[in-house]
Amino acid sequence: MDFAKAAHAFQEYLKDYDQNNDKVKLKIVHTYGVVRQAEEVCRRKNLGPEDTELAKIIALLHDIGRFEQLKQFDSFEPSTMDHAAYGVKILFQESMIRRFLNEDQWDDIIRTAIAKHSDFILEDVSDPRTLLHAKLIRDADKLDNFRVKLEDDFMTFMGITEEETGTLKISPGIYETVFRNSTILSSDRITKMDYWVSYIVHIFDLNFRESMDIVAENNYIQRLIQRVPYSDPDTARKMQEIQKHAENYVMEFQESPFL
Repeated sequence: MDFAKAAHAFQEYLKDYDQNNDKVKLKIVHTYGVVRQAEEVCRRKNLGPEDTELAKIIALLHDIGRFEQLKQFDSFEPSTMDHAAYGVKILFQESMIRRFLNEDQWDDIIRTAIAKHSDFILEDVSDPRTLLHAKLIRDADKLDNFRVKLEDDFMTFMGITEEETGTLKISPGIYETVFRNSTILSSDRITKMDYWVSYIVHIFDLNFRESMDIVAENNYIQRLIQRVPYSDPDTARKMQEIQKHAENYVMEFQESPFL
C-alpha cells in the first residue's frame, strides 16, 4: 500500500469538480481531516503500520461519491444520492480502485468499510479485521465532522445562519431519541434544529474509547452546543439538558471497563 500514490490519484480525481465551490472545498478538507483522525485513532490503539495505512486509504476514499452528488445536486441530503453506494460503484464496479491501490488483497475490506460508513447502524460484518476498519472509518468520519460543524461556515452545511437556527424548535421525537442514547435517522429530522442535534449526538455511534477520549480532550460537546445562540427559551433549556446528558455519556463511556 502506498498512501502517497493514493493521495496523488485523489487529487487527479478532484480535477473533474469545481474546487472553488464551498461545499466541494468543505468535503476536500473533511476528507483529509478524516485521514488525520483515522491515523490518530490507529496510533492511540497501537495498530500496526499495515492497518494504519489501510485505515488512511479508506478515509481518503470514504466520501469519494460526495463530489458527484455535489456536482449533480449541490446538496449533502441523503435523499438526493446514496453517496456511499455511489462511491462503491465507481471504485469497484468501474474498477477505479486500481488508480489508488495496485494490490487487490484489501479490496473486500475497503469496499465494506466505505459501503457501511454512513449506515444508520453498523451490522452484518463478521470478519474481525473488516469490522475493525468499518468501525475505524465511522469513528474518524464523525470525529472530523465535529470539527466541521464547529469551525466551517454554518451556511455552507446548514443552509441558514446560527442565529436563525437558534430561533427554531427541536421536534419532540428528536429530543426523546437523544435520551435513548441513539443517533437520529436523517428522515426523522424536521427542523434545522433537529439537524443540529443530530450532528451532536453522533457521539452515541462512536466505537472506541480512543475516539471518545478525542471528543473529551477537544471539549466538542460544549463547544458545539455553544456555537448556536438559542433565542427560543424552550430550545435553550432542552439544549442544556442535551449537553448534560451527552457529557455524562462521554464520561461513562471513558470509564467503562469493557472497552
